[in-house]
Amino acid sequence: MSNGGKTPAMIRHVEAGQLCCDPVWEAAYERFETPEEEIAKFIKRLRKFGVDQLDKQSSVIELFCGRGGGLVALQRLGFTNVEGVDLSDTLLESYRGPAQLHLADCRSLPMSDATYDIAIVQGGLHHLPNLPDDLNESLSETRRILKPGGRLYVIEPWMTPFLRIAHAITDQPIVRKLYAKGDALATMTEHESETYFQWLGMPDVLMQSFSRYFDTVQCDMSWGKLAYVGKPR
Repeated sequence: MSNGGKTPAMIRHVEAGQLCCDPVWEAAYERFETPEEEIAKFIKRLRKFGVDQLDKQSSVIELFCGRGGGLVALQRLGFTNVEGVDLSDTLLESYRGPAQLHLADCRSLPMSDATYDIAIVQGGLHHLPNLPDDLNESLSETRRILKPGGRLYVIEPWMTPFLRIAHAITDQPIVRKLYAKGDALATMTEHESETYFQWLGMPDVLMQSFSRYFDTVQCDMSWGKLAYVGKPR
């Protein structure tokens, strides 16, 4: 359901399963960067992936879409058939735009088989509580809803020297006091520490899960990020 860009989004609700949303984390996420800063970041990422060169009539779904910055980025790049999925009704309701939204668990998606050309995840998989099982379920569901020739695009945190340094800096009390963005990042890390560091601590297991459901088209691990493109196996 769209909101026409004027009123809070109408959201399709489904059973949300076992995951839950943390209001402290959500507040820190809202403080970490403005919506426009986030949209600009997402546009840069999507262009780096080459998504801006794809058919603008492609059916696109963003999983773990949060407040919808990625959906706006896709629309600004010219995509007209865009949907988003997240577990937080609070974040979804802050979205303004024409995309259809789904309040849903990405481990059990309400979409039909072979529906989408493109699936995108920008920083949601590391919130999954039970790895690798939850990741396997999410990737299996993503593969199911993608068309045979579709593509999955993923950006997630990845343990690299850069990320270690970034955490060491933002963990310092003086940095948190003087640098609001660093404090917001540190707060998010604290409130997702169990899932976040679980994710960072098992790279080989995670890549085995990706390989189980997708053939790798592109995979880069640098600057604290995993940038992955896969096609359904």
